[in-house]
Amino acid sequence: MKVKQVFSVILISASTALASLWGFDHFNGSHTYFYAQDTSSGKVPSNYAKFFDGEKFGGGGPVDFTEAASAAIPATVHIKTKMTRTVSNNLPKNNPFSDLFGIDPNDFFGNRLRSMPESASGSGVIISDDGYIVTNNHVIDGADDITVTLSNKKSFKAKVVGTDPSSDIAVIKIDAKGLPFLLYGNSDDVKIGQWVLAVGYPLTLETTVTAGIVSAKGRTLDINDRQSKSPIESFIQTDAAVNPGNSGGPLINTDGKLIGINSAIASPTGSYAGYSFTIPVNIVKKVVADLIKYGTPQRAYLGIQYARDNATDEQKKAQGVKDGDGVYVMDVPSNGAAAEAGIKKGDVITKINGDVLTSAADMVGKIATYRPGDKINITYVRDGKETTVPVILRNNAGTTAIVKNTVLDKLGADLQTLDKKDASSIGVKGGVVVKSIDDNGLLSKTRMEEGFVILKVNGKDVNNVEEFRKSLESASGASAKIEGVYPGYDGNFTYPLQLSGN
Repeated sequence: MKVKQVFSVILISASTALASLWGFDHFNGSHTYFYAQDTSSGKVPSNYAKFFDGEKFGGGGPVDFTEAASAAIPATVHIKTKMTRTVSNNLPKNNPFSDLFGIDPNDFFGNRLRSMPESASGSGVIISDDGYIVTNNHVIDGADDITVTLSNKKSFKAKVVGTDPSSDIAVIKIDAKGLPFLLYGNSDDVKIGQWVLAVGYPLTLETTVTAGIVSAKGRTLDINDRQSKSPIESFIQTDAAVNPGNSGGPLINTDGKLIGINSAIASPTGSYAGYSFTIPVNIVKKVVADLIKYGTPQRAYLGIQYARDNATDEQKKAQGVKDGDGVYVMDVPSNGAAAEAGIKKGDVITKINGDVLTSAADMVGKIATYRPGDKINITYVRDGKETTVPVILRNNAGTTAIVKNTVLDKLGADLQTLDKKDASSIGVKGGVVVKSIDDNGLLSKTRMEEGFVILKVNGKDVNNVEEFRKSLESASGASAKIEGVYPGYDGNFTYPLQLSGN
């Protein structure tokens, strides 16, 4: 009896196991479970991430960078610069001897200033077969001598065509023909996650290619404000390795087209630490065209004050900025393009020409691709209602006229005509007030300080900014002597200004 019971239990267990296996195979089959696209309706599952595309279902195989690299390497150049930096000895800037004996503190005992040679290097990219090259402004800034070496080891002396510190772009040219060059791509088409290649001459190495992906767009680092009062930053962020020496070199897509100029890295050490930043090519090609045609960028302004992307919650609250998508308008100057179009304080700009804005940097990047006089469509939200208006962009003077490059642009200073009341108080007819001095302009190479009032150039009186400009442009030779006073201090001061060089 016990044997029959045991046999029955075994039989029941085996039958149950077989039934379970049959049921699993019947309901699940031998196929891997996945969400398949419904081709008849065109619908896709809600979790479809575009990993699969028709016949490429399951992955597209390895990416080959050889053709893109072979297109970029011959068009990427090594830029070496030499400059002379003027440094002072350890004597105090306002030493008492200059007051006692009338000695110019810039030439104290003939040993006040001394020259120190410096050299640096970076990268660049050829954009035409007749020798136009794009690089970063900070690569060639202040250089007295620029040498360009091609990938085939041929070297050329280069001259500066134009610079734009605001976007950190510069154009130089070598005297050569039949050069290999890169084609412009379209940075608006760049997608987060796509493969890109960075090419350049890092760490004194020969031509080097690194690969990575686009990790973000529309980034701002607040680094261009070191060399400009109106910085333009809307970087493409990648994880392609970029090191010192890569600056000015190309970022290309897998088609071998230029999509940006490598400009900066985020690093606690000064070397690559995982993130690099590139100026989008749509900004590059517009600035390059301006520099070649006009010698200076034709900067378009929307004419609003807006909240910065990196502002803290406390700062936004203090400025009255409301949270939400788009760019919050903090103020609208009366003579700007936005005011003319009816945009007001408190509006939130959400689109430019139908393209959605994700950040203030995104807006800056889009506006930077236009010139004064260009017409664009701005979409904004006011009281919950969305409105689109045409806007004609203007320059910083509030007009659509072409801006010409002058000697004043090289000075790196904010200059204003001396107010009549202030002129009367110091007993002069007129003059030019130096409101501020940038770190990289020509005036920064003198010992002039902010607040100085310029009264003469080479012994000739100047009563306003326009007369000052004309006097500098008509100065014979490579230097000019600037004379003036510091209000509240006795005596006149003289500063030699070097006008030559890059």
